[in-house]
Amino acid sequence: MRRYKHSLNPPPPRKFLPATAVEILAKLEADLHARLGTPDLILGDWFDFVCGTSTGAIIAACISAGMSMDRIRAFYVESGEQMFDKTSVFKRLRYSYNDEPLAAKLRAELNHALGYSDGAPPATLGDTGLRTLLMMVLRNHSTDSPWPVWNNPEAKYNQPNRKDCNLNLPLWQLIRASTAAPTFFPPEVVTFAPGTPNEYQFVFVDGGVTTYNNPAFLAFQMATAAPYKLNWQTGRDKLLLVSVGTGCAAFARPSLQADDLWLGDHVKNVPRALMNGACTGWDMACRILGDCRFGSQLDRELGDMVLAVDAPVSNWTGSKQFTYVRYDPDVNQAGLNALGLEGIQPENVQVMDSVEHIRDIQRIGLAYAQKYVSLQHLHPF
Repeated sequence: MRRYKHSLNPPPPRKFLPATAVEILAKLEADLHARLGTPDLILGDWFDFVCGTSTGAIIAACISAGMSMDRIRAFYVESGEQMFDKTSVFKRLRYSYNDEPLAAKLRAELNHALGYSDGAPPATLGDTGLRTLLMMVLRNHSTDSPWPVWNNPEAKYNQPNRKDCNLNLPLWQLIRASTAAPTFFPPEVVTFAPGTPNEYQFVFVDGGVTTYNNPAFLAFQMATAAPYKLNWQTGRDKLLLVSVGTGCAAFARPSLQADDLWLGDHVKNVPRALMNGACTGWDMACRILGDCRFGSQLDRELGDMVLAVDAPVSNWTGSKQFTYVRYDPDVNQAGLNALGLEGIQPENVQVMDSVEHIRDIQRIGLAYAQKYVSLQHLHPF
């Protein structure tokens, strides 16, 4: 729904999107074309707020910059191998891939989408061509803290009188920082208040190495909590939150023995366990506070917590703060089989750098979207 322009009208419903899986989002965009009769509509015209962590930050920024899902798909398919360019053998004990091709592609694609000519300075977080509110999650390794950065002009660290105003930061660099997965890409060093006596630097790594690998509930907090100065009204008919995951895969170890848990095993598996637990926890929080219209089973006790439209009975004791949808394919063998994709090997699509299997990843997104994605889940927006 559109924002009301007259100050006497009631505040409009808002829609915001933690973006990730391209094919699922493409199905949403195509369905909106058909429903609204607007073939040129893009998700950046329909959603008011997009956000993402790690690869989700790339997609969120591209949507906000006005790129169609067809163009975003082409960006990934055509540039995947180039972006995952192996680094020199001397650096592979620290990280696997060279960050320059990724940085160059981000600068070029975003500048082109925002209408810049070749050779122009890079677009910034505060670029007026961005069509939506945009938030990305980074991890500030220097301060040991998660950093959500966004383009809300009222936010504390976006004030133009600050020498280190976040809106002046290069958009491509913030995305690069959010995607700087440890052992995959080198960290990103961002300079604040450049050229002034107050100049300083922070070192950033992938936002997925925080509790906000799934930024859905964080988006709700930033949209509604007074200190963030956006102050959107809550209510199932006022806020729609669509959360799209990159695919979930439980790492079950049925034959695990106590003696198998040693230092190397913990180093390898504890970060994944913490990230997966946080992702599920925020999803559960959204299904409790939100009127959940679609989502897979959380666990055998909670079930999926999905409520039918206008259900007379709630799934918790409080009022619902927003309408919520969660799309996230199961990329274990059982989940692939349920999509009719028995020929895809789960281990080929469960890792970050599976560029050679991008067609299989697309097939998963397409099959999942065709089976589950529906505009009925977005009612009444």
